[in-house]
Amino acid sequence: MLFRSLRYSDPVVRALEDELQQEYIERYGDPDDAPVEPDEFAPPEGQFLVGFLGNEPVATGGFRRHGERVAEIKRMYVPHDHRGGGHARRMLIELENRAAAVGYERIVLETGLKQPEAIALYTSSGYSPTAPFGHHAHNPYSRYFTKTLAVDESVDGHQPDPDPADGDHAGGDGADSESDERELL
Repeated sequence: MLFRSLRYSDPVVRALEDELQQEYIERYGDPDDAPVEPDEFAPPEGQFLVGFLGNEPVATGGFRRHGERVAEIKRMYVPHDHRGGGHARRMLIELENRAAAVGYERIVLETGLKQPEAIALYTSSGYSPTAPFGHHAHNPYSRYFTKTLAVDESVDGHQPDPDPADGDHAGGDGADSESDERELL
């Protein structure tokens, strides 16, 4: 799967978000009314990813700042015709890795009781129940999870000296581009 970091307002993201909202309506009777500001997913404190197989978007998810060194995962979604292929797990791993790379030490997330496949994914990925938070804190259908991340020690502002044997170290980190791509093997 190839991961692209896109703006939350990107047409590809908006189309998948519409599908996700329709799924919420089917499962809960209403769309998710939790406020989400597109800029919350902007680097350096957040990212919104779309996973592609070829030109086909097969998974979405983002993280945003939740607190000091804590990120919140939002809007994880895999379209119906791409479920069962491990795309959600690969997206979750990529979100965790990118959040850790920018200095987050812990992830929190909220999902719904009527999404047992999401609950199974999170618990099998090392997430533990945590106290309710945010917009749905008093919703009896909401479930809350947290996980401690393995933090990259180089995110404190000191980058290790590059090893000349590693090749070219020129170029940017992609932070100024509208999208960046990364292949997960």
